Amino acid sequence: MKKILLLTMLLSIGPFSSSAALAAAVLVDTGWLASNINNKNIVLIDTSDHTQHLRFHIPGSIHIDYSEIVYKRKTDKVSIQVPNDYFVKLLAQRGISNDKHIVIYDDMGGLNAGRLFWQLEQIGHKEVSVLNGGLVKWIIEGRKVSNQSVQRPPAQYQANASGQKNNLATIADVQNRQDSLLIDARTKDEYIGHPKYPRTGHVPAAKNWDWQNNVDFENAFVIKNSQQITAQQKHISLNNKQQNIITYCQSGHRAAQSYLTLRSMGFENIKLYDGSMAEYSQNKQAALEKGCSSC
Repeated sequence: MKKILLLTMLLSIGPFSSSAALAAAVLVDTGWLASNINNKNIVLIDTSDHTQHLRFHIPGSIHIDYSEIVYKRKTDKVSIQVPNDYFVKLLAQRGISNDKHIVIYDDMGGLNAGRLFWQLEQIGHKEVSVLNGGLVKWIIEGRKVSNQSVQRPPAQYQANASGQKNNLATIADVQNRQDSLLIDARTKDEYIGHPKYPRTGHVPAAKNWDWQNNVDFENAFVIKNSQQITAQQKHISLNNKQQNIITYCQSGHRAAQSYLTLRSMGFENIKLYDGSMAEYSQNKQAALEKGCSSC
């Protein structure tokens, strides 16, 4: 997470390409957005934190904070997604209808944007993309920003039942993973576990893939391309685009960025374990493993 601190310096100073025909690509670049920023069919959502959005944002964008799409369960204090019926109402209140092309961005290499992207795919939103490099790349390129708030009139949102993605994994899915590849998006130290604490480490057979390795922090926070990632993560063997994958981390936050990255690479059968280790480690019957034989 230290690399994200570079953003403070960038903001104090101030990929994948897409054409109109590929407007619903998982990732769109800043050039495409600049050319389409006045398109009435596009709704631009800023998922940077509230303070940053008030300072400045890409013109025309509305704000949805990460805290608005998660909540803590009272039973175990685990942070999980808001229910989809609530989520749909939130979109409608912000003036978003199901026929709009949603383009999401943040200032953290897709960390927050990935979470919103994941749930939008879950409810079957037809056209949703993430701006590669987000606010950081936009600023580095010297593009215009604004501090003017945008309020869209309320809209009606009809969830697309036929297009919904089965992308939510439960603890049962993780324990009975069968042919699923488990990807732990936490740091290597978290994956290895603490020798003094019994409920640390990782889910047996999970592969460690720190989400930060997905992002080129030296190149405007863009998500790396498939060739870069597969070369870097040879121990995971990401070869079959149809393989079943479950991503997890501590709270489902970082794992959502890995979900986004895998989707941008063309993988389809991906699930996010929302409860992640916050839930898994509380279950005394859930097996844990320490160390890292492949690190």
